[in-house]
Amino acid sequence: MADYPISRFPVPDLAELPGDIRAMVDTIQEKSGFVPNVFLALAYRPEEFRAFFAMHDTLMDKTEGLSKAERELIVVATSAVNDCLYCVVAHGAILRIRSKNPLLADQVAINPWKADLSDRERAIVDFALHVCTDSGTITDDDIESMRSKGFTTDEIWDIGAIAAFFALSNRMANLTSMRPNDEFYGMAR
Repeated sequence: MADYPISRFPVPDLAELPGDIRAMVDTIQEKSGFVPNVFLALAYRPEEFRAFFAMHDTLMDKTEGLSKAERELIVVATSAVNDCLYCVVAHGAILRIRSKNPLLADQVAINPWKADLSDRERAIVDFALHVCTDSGTITDDDIESMRSKGFTTDEIWDIGAIAAFFALSNRMANLTSMRPNDEFYGMAR
């Protein structure tokens, strides 16, 4: 709702954004029909915005290894554990679209252990949650277990990197009290 702020920190006007960031925001607006609030909230610090989205795009836009739906699955599962409303809602919408499953995001966000997951998805979520909640206990045996389930070294890295990157994202969203766009709630339902 428009009565609620996007962030507890200053949010720059679109007209005030540096050219490269404005171009990025315009592209996402053309693609989705609205500007996701994360773009506006993080634009407060342009250098950090650029670094954040460079890493985000590097991890989330890959076409090899994990599918785009599997990448979003990691985000929703770990963001729920990290109590990140913005990422659960926004990436839940993306997961519904990419998985073509209107139930999956809600199931994973509420209780990933009871969600209707394939064996592969279960392994991804379990490993991502291990990285998210107890990364200090990951051993070579955990990595070998993932390999024995058919995951490549790069896929294992990506699961861990996405979980780690979204730990940062979740904490920034919570710090800023970033509000999910209303548009996300009804997408792909």
